[in-house]
Amino acid sequence: MKHTEDPEEQRDLMEESEESEELSEVEEESEELSEVEEESEELSEVEEEHHVKPGGKLLSRSKTKKTLLKKRKAKKSFTCTQCGNSFKTKQSLERHMRIHTGEKTFTCDQCGKSFTHKGHLNLHKKIHTGEKPFSCDQCGKSFRQSAGLNVHMRVHTGEKPFSCDQCGKRFTCESHQKAHLAVHTKEKPHSCSVCGKSFSVLQYLHKHEKIHTGIREYMCFECEKTFTKPSKLKDHQRIHTGEKPYMCSHCDKRFSVPSSLNTHEMIHTGEKPYKCSHCDKRFSQSSHLKRHERIHTGEKPHKCSHCDKIFGLSAQLRSHERIHTVETPYKCSHCDKRFSHSSHLRSHERIHTGEKPYRCSHCDKRFSESSSLKSHERIHTGEKPYNCSHCDKRFSYSSHLRSYERIHSREKPHTCDQCGKSFSFKSHLKLHMKIHAVEKPHQHSLRSRLIHALNH
Repeated sequence: MKHTEDPEEQRDLMEESEESEELSEVEEESEELSEVEEESEELSEVEEEHHVKPGGKLLSRSKTKKTLLKKRKAKKSFTCTQCGNSFKTKQSLERHMRIHTGEKTFTCDQCGKSFTHKGHLNLHKKIHTGEKPFSCDQCGKSFRQSAGLNVHMRVHTGEKPFSCDQCGKRFTCESHQKAHLAVHTKEKPHSCSVCGKSFSVLQYLHKHEKIHTGIREYMCFECEKTFTKPSKLKDHQRIHTGEKPYMCSHCDKRFSVPSSLNTHEMIHTGEKPYKCSHCDKRFSQSSHLKRHERIHTGEKPHKCSHCDKIFGLSAQLRSHERIHTVETPYKCSHCDKRFSHSSHLRSHERIHTGEKPYRCSHCDKRFSESSSLKSHERIHTGEKPYNCSHCDKRFSYSSHLRSYERIHSREKPHTCDQCGKSFSFKSHLKLHMKIHAVEKPHQHSLRSRLIHALNH
């Protein structure tokens, strides 16, 4: 089985990696400064200790003093009493101890957020000023620190210096490699203190915890919708601007977010990296796999706050709740029609564009919807996945099964508004309605033919 991480989570990890690299750079600079200051103090101490009597010669700065300093530093080591880690300088140990004490002495005067290191505060302040002096010469993306730019450049160069020792897969960031290892170990050491849900990566836990805290500090000024991450806000704003910077290399179709591009390109490549652990079915998206596996498990953890209906996926719940709120955030760029789901908008816009991206692998016929393609391909494969619960008859389409099962159940959902007679099939109702048509010379013979048709 091919182990592939979710594109959205991959992108979040990339952003976290860039931020982590920036914070590490700040810590390294701070530690280097502490070492320089401490070394300067120790050099002075060494000079004082080995200064000869008046009239005598000073020690050679280039040799003796540095040799003595090295001996002193070799003896000197600052060890954390909590975890046993050792540090070269006293200042480094003091900074480290804040991890254990939880002390955050440096506070942002803009938003009140606190930090353990002054360097972290200075880096955070650039969020408010918008300062990003380090820019990528390939795509123009800007960063607050050079370390973030260095990590990002691997996207363009293709450099993947970190490899998995289990399967050999390579990664651009060490955090990606660590996250991937959980695929092999199935380990999820990070648990939510509120609901107990576990995660393989700490960043995923932090992201999840914002669901409980309700912290959504990034707001769209167009519609006032709020987000937990600046990247999510940026993606959302493209709904308003119409910007689609990511282009498919196979058909020139454009997308507003890279995850949509990755998903789309699998239509061309036929790649389905996500395999069900209960059956052999495969999927191009991890969300589709999760949704499918709940067919086997019967799990429906998401409950509607308006009507108590439950769902297998949070996305299904959000979509459903728009029935209650009548929210329709997705507007057609060709007409004024609005939709509650982005997928409905995409389907609708193909009416205007005439686009048919789904092609049959057997006869080259094209379709605007993937579901239409799947239904069509059953003509070629002869597949009949829908089985009658009353007998052994099978069908290619779920609609055909529903219609057929009415023979067993004797259900007649289609009722004539003229005389109240009911029918199992809509086509039979339409045929019946012609009986009520305006009197014509041949009405009686038509009535006879209709009655005969309905009875047979």
